[in-house]
Amino acid sequence: MTPSDTPFDLVVRSRRTVTPEGERAAAIAVRDEKIIALYDYAAPLPAAEDVDLRGLALLPGLVDTHVHVNEPGRTHWEGFDSATRAAAAGGVTTILDMPLNSLPPTVSAEALEVKLRAAGGQCHVDVGFWGGAVPGNAKDLAPLHERGVFGFKCFMSPSGVEEFPPLGPEEMRAALAEVAGFGGLMVVHAEDPDLLAEPGGPSYREFLDSRPGACERSAVERAVRMAEETGCRVHILHVSSAECLEVLETAMARGVAVSAETCPHYLTLAAELVPEGVTTYKCCPPIRSRANGDLLWDGLARGVLGCVVSDHSPSTAELKVPDFAAAWGGIASLQLGLPAVWTEAARRGHGLGDVVRWMSANPAAMAGISGKGGIKVGNDADLVAFDPDADNLIDAGRLHHKNPVTPYHGRTLKGAVLTTWLRGRPVDGDPHGRLLTARGAF
Repeated sequence: MTPSDTPFDLVVRSRRTVTPEGERAAAIAVRDEKIIALYDYAAPLPAAEDVDLRGLALLPGLVDTHVHVNEPGRTHWEGFDSATRAAAAGGVTTILDMPLNSLPPTVSAEALEVKLRAAGGQCHVDVGFWGGAVPGNAKDLAPLHERGVFGFKCFMSPSGVEEFPPLGPEEMRAALAEVAGFGGLMVVHAEDPDLLAEPGGPSYREFLDSRPGACERSAVERAVRMAEETGCRVHILHVSSAECLEVLETAMARGVAVSAETCPHYLTLAAELVPEGVTTYKCCPPIRSRANGDLLWDGLARGVLGCVVSDHSPSTAELKVPDFAAAWGGIASLQLGLPAVWTEAARRGHGLGDVVRWMSANPAAMAGISGKGGIKVGNDADLVAFDPDADNLIDAGRLHHKNPVTPYHGRTLKGAVLTTWLRGRPVDGDPHGRLLTARGAF
């Protein structure tokens, strides 16, 4: 493509530009918030601003489809301002907010309006929303879909908050049939309540034993059967147990419309390394063994697991005490997913292209977020300057998360985000994120 005589708004050059076709030296030309063209790295281009990253990597903005922002109602846990600041600092330019832990939960069109008012003017990255499927709200699903949520979340076991109860088997089947009727997507927290137990004591081992891998596998088997019966597209959230992989792979081979994700903490942390009493490691489903983590990596490499997203589920420090039996279950890691995953991916021989596929392209495709997920002509100019070789010592107190509670504190990860551009503008404290629907912006 021949350069235009009209200056571009922005040109970003890198010898390590990660595109859908692979890593290459390139100059990315941006006009009116979009990627207009990819040129040779050294091409002379008229531009209002020309940034040369030289040997640093240029990635597309990451897409995190599993974030609990908690505002309104539990804004002391997290909020749109702090969550989206953290996202941008971690190279994430689009998030989808989960429907629970906020008050009210997003289980009706009216509740969505409350959330939109809370988010307005606060967001440093683009934000979309999931709706919720709970007992008694089947009539609310179509209006939420029409209003623009990207899909619906349901629980098969208790969620941890009483205002978002789980669906029983028949309720779930009915919800899936309703969502299938308008071509929607259901994302499922899959743990079988019949196989859950109360922890036998305060230790991590006792907590882990209370939520065995079989609990996940049984729930995934049920979700797959219901997806097949109803024709509803189903996405399994935060797979922590490798016991689920065979079920998922077999279903995919049969053509069932099912996909699945995992999270950085299941890929980079291990039960054997959880310090006793350090409840920042508690999440549901739990972090399992190193050997289990190896199998999850294999599932990623084979495409059984398509997405790596944070399941950022923060709380105050006061809710993380006194022990593993009683503490709130959730990992805060929205700002840290990229360096955490890159550290382990590089050690295992994966490239930046793999990480971008798992953390940007595939989540965008799974949720149907248009214009996101890759450095290609026509997409939003969501870009990230990333130093893949930097040593990154994590200090929880310096993160943008509202509460300095994370199991990564004190760890040295590989890779650092240097600059994040949202639609061609650097994220620099002036919130210019948009609120997204499945068909555009609110």
